[in-house]
Amino acid sequence: MTQPTPPTVLVVEDDADLRATIVESLEANGFAVAQAADAADAIDRLHGFAYDCLVVDLKLPDADGMTVLSEALMRYPGIRAVVMTGFGGVGEAVEAIRGGAVDFLIKPFQLSQLARVLKAAMEQRRLREENAELKAQLHDKFRFDNVVGRHSAVRALFATLELVAPMSSTVLIQGETGTGKELIARTIHHNSPRADQRFVAFNAAAIPEPLAEAELFGHVKGAFTGAIANRPGRFELAHRGTLFIDEVAAMSLPLQAKLLRALQEREVERVGDPNPVKVDIRVIAATHTDLKALVRAGTFREDLYYRLNVIPVHLPPLRNRREDVPLLAEHFLKKSCRKNGLPDKTMTQDSMRLLMTYDWPGNVREFENVIEYAVTMSAGVCDIRPDRLPDDIRAGAQGVLVNPVSIPDEGIHFTSVVSQLERDLILCCLEKTNGNKRQAARLLNLSRTTFIDKLNRLSLEQGAA
Repeated sequence: MTQPTPPTVLVVEDDADLRATIVESLEANGFAVAQAADAADAIDRLHGFAYDCLVVDLKLPDADGMTVLSEALMRYPGIRAVVMTGFGGVGEAVEAIRGGAVDFLIKPFQLSQLARVLKAAMEQRRLREENAELKAQLHDKFRFDNVVGRHSAVRALFATLELVAPMSSTVLIQGETGTGKELIARTIHHNSPRADQRFVAFNAAAIPEPLAEAELFGHVKGAFTGAIANRPGRFELAHRGTLFIDEVAAMSLPLQAKLLRALQEREVERVGDPNPVKVDIRVIAATHTDLKALVRAGTFREDLYYRLNVIPVHLPPLRNRREDVPLLAEHFLKKSCRKNGLPDKTMTQDSMRLLMTYDWPGNVREFENVIEYAVTMSAGVCDIRPDRLPDDIRAGAQGVLVNPVSIPDEGIHFTSVVSQLERDLILCCLEKTNGNKRQAARLLNLSRTTFIDKLNRLSLEQGAA
């Protein structure tokens, strides 16, 4: 196993004995240490190497230690610097910190203190870099172009997201289970001015009704049995960020009333505490249920519906945008292969036809799972054949003779489509009868003569018995 590289430190101190003591202490604490006795030597070393840390005396024989600090930070903004002095006071400490040092130590100091300060500074830098990397990954993950599709409804969704994301308006996302409602909610959040704040999710259908109020609004100690301490709710946790309320239709009418008040007043009351707490949040709600129908049935508050339905976003089911299936297949194939360290795979045409004729009751979520299964079952094979797809997909396509027709916005060429439909029906029947034209004609309720005429007209005669 490769050993981690020790952090590097440049120690700049004109007192040779003190310098040697500091170097010995830092090396014992796992640092790789270089040393310089004056500013000129230190700056020369900085020109040739990017140190992780700098420890510099404020008073040097040829220059002020702040000169070395400035040179180091100009070249390496991420360097962690500690300034030390035997003559310092509050003014010098403030100047050093303002100049970019992480700490200021007055001699004599405990050598262990210097090591602790440098280790803490390195850990802080690591966490900052890690956080920046995670933010970059999140930005990549929730870019608008990760919402895959060319269907007109998806193009309209792109346009809506670009308009909605920079705003603070409440959004209501409606769509069947598995259409990607939370993905859309997170995409809105991570492309909004609140992206640096928290995205807090609350699934109203997943939390028992007696606990839902406390989960959403918080509670104080002793508010109910088991409330052993004060606890903030999802509203408070999402302060200055985004609160995503999934399956909002599952809320009881009393909880709907409290949610309505929280949205109107932008304040919440913890269970057991009459003192309201102000919150600054953006709310995105989602449901797979027709809320208008629930309003008519009296099971969902009309005033809450209009409070939530400021910006409506509708996600179409996958069966209504079958032309996006090849795009989605390519997207999820690449994603699964990358995740599992496999070379890229492709769907055979037979497999793609099965994917396009299946109804996808679980929508995009089910589609991604099917692709994951297919990649797993196609271990050393690059082309995914039908026998590598789940049984449900193959069974769901049985009895389907031709692909359903999708009408694009620009329309279709009727004669070409009808000719292709005839061609597909004839080929399907010939395949079923092993090329026997008489039996194929019977399956289509056509006379053999008419069937032969169609074969000739469609240029299918060759190869038919």
